[in-house]
Amino acid sequence: MTARTGAEYKAGLADGREVWLGAERINVLEHPAFRGSIEGMAGYFDYQHKYAADCLTMDPATGGQMNVSLMLPKNAGDIATRHRAFDRLARYSNGMLGRTPDYVNVVLAGHVSRKDIFDRSGDPVFHQRLAAYHREVIEKDLALTHTIVHAAIDKSVGELQGINEDLTLRVVRRTDEGLIVRGAKMLATLGPIADELYVYPATPIQPGFEEYALSFAIPVATEGVVAVCRDHYGIDADVADKPFSSRFDEQDAVIIFDDVLVPWHRVFIDGNLDVYNSLNSGTATGNTQQQTAIRASVKLEFAYDLCVQMAKVTGTESKPDVASMLGEIYSYLRIARSVVHSAEVNASDWGGGAFFCHDDISSLRTVMPVWMARVNDIIKSMGSHNLLATPTRAAFDDARLGPLLQKYLPGANGIPAEERARIFRTAWDFAGSALGSRIELYERFYLGSVGRARALDHRKAQAKGETGAYRAMFDEAAVPPVPQLDDVVVPGQPVAARH
Repeated sequence: MTARTGAEYKAGLADGREVWLGAERINVLEHPAFRGSIEGMAGYFDYQHKYAADCLTMDPATGGQMNVSLMLPKNAGDIATRHRAFDRLARYSNGMLGRTPDYVNVVLAGHVSRKDIFDRSGDPVFHQRLAAYHREVIEKDLALTHTIVHAAIDKSVGELQGINEDLTLRVVRRTDEGLIVRGAKMLATLGPIADELYVYPATPIQPGFEEYALSFAIPVATEGVVAVCRDHYGIDADVADKPFSSRFDEQDAVIIFDDVLVPWHRVFIDGNLDVYNSLNSGTATGNTQQQTAIRASVKLEFAYDLCVQMAKVTGTESKPDVASMLGEIYSYLRIARSVVHSAEVNASDWGGGAFFCHDDISSLRTVMPVWMARVNDIIKSMGSHNLLATPTRAAFDDARLGPLLQKYLPGANGIPAEERARIFRTAWDFAGSALGSRIELYERFYLGSVGRARALDHRKAQAKGETGAYRAMFDEAAVPPVPQLDDVVVPGQPVAARH
């Protein structure tokens, strides 16, 4: 089976997984709160068939169809193919779904592509297992999510020190069958309704903490895996009234591993710090951020057009302050598109034949979270009280109420009252609803904090030798060379890998 349908995805959730919502253990397929979310994710799987020309490609091993996000990029043509797929898949939710399966698929494909990183460890079995798992994901079209953040509750000490030492995921025993792991991981977006959890490196781990240096994959339904959900923000409502909350709450959960057995064939890193600390830096920006940046660009495109419609329906599109805000959003969109384009045009071999975007795409990670929060602020500023004066679609069908709404709540420029209500209800669901607020928080932190991203960019600049301009002002002999796009050194990557 490859390239599943929505019905096939839903059938896979009937597996007895342990999911808790509040104080209740629930069956995600039967609980009414999850109905819209599951239907929304099932729609994603159907969508890949509707737009198969963009989203699917031939599986080179079987000749069947597989999602483009699982391909191993080897050349510029593959980068272009991925762009079309990521753009199309993001349009399913207008960028509001951050954890569609193509996200972690891309991560997995990137890791498999960097066989050279595993080869340097001297034991080929771990990459063989990872490649076999990649093959399994292709053939079953599994919905993966990750859970990779240490459960560092006490921020006054190191992530793996003090109270945190016993909280975060680690190896507690090795058996003939596999690893026994214990602890928690944050934060599995889509976790309760994904097929499998892919645990892989995030921040580097220092020597002495090898028991935390793990990468593996297991089904969500594995015995001892406990998903603890936040409040659910999905709403049982007409899509016209709640276009996002009715379908796109992808749910976040803390994952507790209560002495979970991970079979050896699903263990990809076991204490090898060289591999653990190199894999993320050797893939994340050029590989994963092609998907994340394109998804964010699609969302900015939607936000810009939504705000244009808000301006039209209020007759404010010519007001200088409104035009300024609209231009601000459009400038974010243009910059994002330009960075993606440049990174794709300058893609190259990062090592081992893995063809990824130029590392400059990582600059978006330092600004996109700020832009997304600002877009929500603009929507609220432009919408003002109108965001709270929005009758439901059904209200217009009432014989008494409908004519009153048509008379007293129309839009400017001859826009009907129904359309005015739909525009502002969409805007509120985007930026002001419980789900909209959750998505803004997701945008702020899902790729790590902005501060950490900016510090990393600074370290990259120093590693590339981007210094000397100041001294050159006083010493002509100290004029630095003009930096070239491919003169980049990424931490954790061999200097020979130019991108």
